[in-house]
Amino acid sequence: MATSTAYNAFEMARTQFDKIADLLGLDGATRELLRNPLREYHFSIPVRMDDGNVKVFQGFRIQHNDARGPAKGGIRFHPHETVDTVRALSMWMTWKCAVVDIPLGGGKGGVICDPHHLSQREQEAICRGFIRQIARNIGPVSDVPAPDVMTSPQHMLWMMDEYEVLAGGHYPGMITGKPVGMGGSLGRTQATGYGVVYCLREALREKDLAPEATTASVQGFGNVAQYAIQLYQQLGGKVICVACWDQEDQKSYSFKRDSGVNLDELRGITDRFGGIDKVKARALKYQVLPGEAWIEQDVDILIPAALENQITGDNVGKIAKRVKIIAEGANGPTTPQADAVIEERGIFVIPDFLANAGGVTCSYFEQVQCNMNYFWEMDEVLGKLDLKMTAAYHAISDLARKRKLYMRDAAYVVAINRVAEACRERGWV
Repeated sequence: MATSTAYNAFEMARTQFDKIADLLGLDGATRELLRNPLREYHFSIPVRMDDGNVKVFQGFRIQHNDARGPAKGGIRFHPHETVDTVRALSMWMTWKCAVVDIPLGGGKGGVICDPHHLSQREQEAICRGFIRQIARNIGPVSDVPAPDVMTSPQHMLWMMDEYEVLAGGHYPGMITGKPVGMGGSLGRTQATGYGVVYCLREALREKDLAPEATTASVQGFGNVAQYAIQLYQQLGGKVICVACWDQEDQKSYSFKRDSGVNLDELRGITDRFGGIDKVKARALKYQVLPGEAWIEQDVDILIPAALENQITGDNVGKIAKRVKIIAEGANGPTTPQADAVIEERGIFVIPDFLANAGGVTCSYFEQVQCNMNYFWEMDEVLGKLDLKMTAAYHAISDLARKRKLYMRDAAYVVAINRVAEACRERGWV
């Protein structure tokens, strides 16, 4: 599931944007403004390691656009992080916040590091060092970070604590994805995966497909994938294959069982980064297949919920004829080359920045709760999330039908229009 070195996420994000900018006839100034981040911060984070040596980590925070509200977006720890990936993700966050109509803009952060090989103390030092470098440029009214790939509520809490030390007060709304009881929201853990399935549920209704009559194959077995599988199974669907990255072997594997995967069973043999134990899986009657086998399964639904650049021009031809829906739990999993083939085949795509917007929507709810110092019960959070995701899905689906647009294009039309209008109304363009 590693991304190709030749792949550039930012170029892909711009290609997607340019297509819709042409469709909308955006003027040159607006196009130039939205094609580029408003602000970029690149910095070094020196950390004294457990062996006494100092290692310097590279960090980034990029604010793509904040015309509709404070920038919002996760901080990821990844050994192959690049500034162009962070740029792309910040741009996608702008569209994601706009498509679900929450008053936030797009931002993203990253540190080039591998938490697998760092102690808890070293990870804490990176978190605190990140905040020391960027504290003047983030905060509850300017840019609100959150967890992302290989970061957790604990990382967010360390970051919040460092920010509060520097600011001299309590600012729980400066970051989201915190532990419940320390300013975190109930339902945040489930939010992204559940949001994918709220959209999938509406798509199945639209296609007149009963969930219990469908099967799915899922790429990824982290937080998003696990909760998507959980809710999809509660609706009656059957997942027959999951794929995940094996840290020890440095490659991915697919785990298949025709009778359906047992979520609790797999969770019991999974490490904290979503890697499934191959030996134990075989003992539980799972076939252990190559990593890309997930995309070849004879199922109704594919759910890519790992990293970007996973459905490409090279492997899109392996998608089975039976596949009717692709629900993108990951950010940028499908390249424009693959998109063209998928659109031609008539496969219904629930695009990433709609499907996985449950996470940022619940982060927004967390911000609201922190700012008013009053926290909602789980049912209220998930109920509000369902309403937001369902409304956003139908706004996109209705536009796609009326204008005969591909779902991804319809989602972009809605999002880019909203952001462009905010920029115009502010007098920026």
